[in-house]
Amino acid sequence: MKEEFYTQKRWLNWMNKVKDSNFKLTESEDKNSGAVFIYIMDDVVLACLKVIARCEREVITAEEAISEIAAIRAIVFQDHESLGEDADLMLESLKTSLAAVFVSSMRYIAGSFDRESPLEELVQKAIAAEQQENLDEAFDQLSQVGARVIGGESLPEMGDLPYSMTAELMDGIDAISAAMLGDDSYKDDDGTEDLGEGDDA
Repeated sequence: MKEEFYTQKRWLNWMNKVKDSNFKLTESEDKNSGAVFIYIMDDVVLACLKVIARCEREVITAEEAISEIAAIRAIVFQDHESLGEDADLMLESLKTSLAAVFVSSMRYIAGSFDRESPLEELVQKAIAAEQQENLDEAFDQLSQVGARVIGGESLPEMGDLPYSMTAELMDGIDAISAAMLGDDSYKDDDGTEDLGEGDDA
């Protein structure tokens, strides 16, 4: 049976959790309601890393792996009913961050990225490109950073970036970095385990 790395049902379960959280953008110290978005990001990032691990172990081909990442992206980017104005804003920000995860993953699998330039230089190029409203170039630079992080490199300390698309994309790459430093069991299981449906958040 073909392994499913991510499912429509799993994503909809998360959307229901967001709805139940009644998330509101506030300046208060209570950030618990926003934690669901972090769990969603981690869940999707781990699914992508699992695809990559299968590819590296030659369980699936590079073409199949890229197709699997595209399938996860299609689930994440599907239209969804409103979850409330504040939650919708957070979800859009999350999707921007995950866009970096998807393209970084595809680039890593395909091997199409700059392996030489210092990562800090690539991030600075992305910031400069966004300031010149060249968002495609900014995205291009950061997806190369993401591919290198998947390859095992450490993210440079960039400090707090001002709110921008670059900062949102970097959140996705940060999530990749954190996932790779965390539990790496996704690399080792052989695909026979049921992935569950995100109910452990």
